[in-house]
Amino acid sequence: MGVSTASCPAVFFAGNFMSEARHTRAMCEDLAAALASGGWTIVTPSGATGRIARSLGMAIDAWTNRGRYDVGYVDLYSGAAFLRAEVVCAVMRLASKPYALVLRGGNLPAFAERHPRRVRRLLAGAPAVVSPSPYLREQLRPFRTDIALVGNGVRLEAYAWAARTPAAPRLVWLRAFHEIYNPLLAVETLRHLLPDVPDARLLMVGPDTGDGTLAITRARIAELGLGDRVQIELGVHKRDVPSRLARGDIFLNTANIDNLPVTVIEAMASGLCVVSTRVGGIPYAFADGVDCLLVERNDGAAMATAVRSLLADPALAGRLSRAGRATAERFALPTIVGEWRRMLTALAGGPS
Repeated sequence: MGVSTASCPAVFFAGNFMSEARHTRAMCEDLAAALASGGWTIVTPSGATGRIARSLGMAIDAWTNRGRYDVGYVDLYSGAAFLRAEVVCAVMRLASKPYALVLRGGNLPAFAERHPRRVRRLLAGAPAVVSPSPYLREQLRPFRTDIALVGNGVRLEAYAWAARTPAAPRLVWLRAFHEIYNPLLAVETLRHLLPDVPDARLLMVGPDTGDGTLAITRARIAELGLGDRVQIELGVHKRDVPSRLARGDIFLNTANIDNLPVTVIEAMASGLCVVSTRVGGIPYAFADGVDCLLVERNDGAAMATAVRSLLADPALAGRLSRAGRATAERFALPTIVGEWRRMLTALAGGPS
């Protein structure tokens, strides 16, 4: 049945390959590229960018390319994207292709509470289910007990580490401008910080998702008169992220919902001191006071207080900077790719 050697199966990736169109790069792109460089045959979906066209295209491609791949990789998100995964998985079962269902997005547990039957059916029918974080594995354990744990990988060599000792009030926020990532909290943090740290500056980097959050953020910056203190950069390519992180000393992760954000790992790899909201998978992956500082969600005053503690205590900043790099090294891409090689090979029927 296979279309390639058992030790090096061909893989169809049902995920978002949109780095060129939207300048955001999903983990599946890095994994696919790493496997391809190792001699694996990789089949990717069509390049449609519209949500409906992309979903339909993935299902069609999974069927029409069934003679070109041995095993599938399917990213699973909540919301409308859940239906896409349901359809793609149904197509792969019809084509008699084994596949790994990969849990993505910190909102999956809430989605599972609203749609338990759909989630149970999809997870139970998958030959393998993989979580990048202990958080999602624990939250979805009632629907599947044998969820494997394989983290998100980062190309550590792309991020030049430097200890932030002492830390300067150069703040960096790096996510998509979307309501769930709460960029307004970064602006509010700066507002609370400025009375006693007047030289604080904030760099905000990320694509506009079109949900109105970018406009709201800009309006708040103007309302507070912070236009000369906040710089917004849209459309920054993934390859340019290390240079943007290098401009800062303190990284703000302000999300309302989160899982295992690669951006936080990238910031740690660069040596930035991380201040993050204590949401979703964050406290499962990172340790408050060890490799980051955690505050409650949507609390700009608390986040500013955490930033002040880093500015006032060079020893604390240095400890977090060094520990963060050690944490990032656990997610080195070659290690993660090796785990995926073994899993996909075993699914395809080769030696594990």
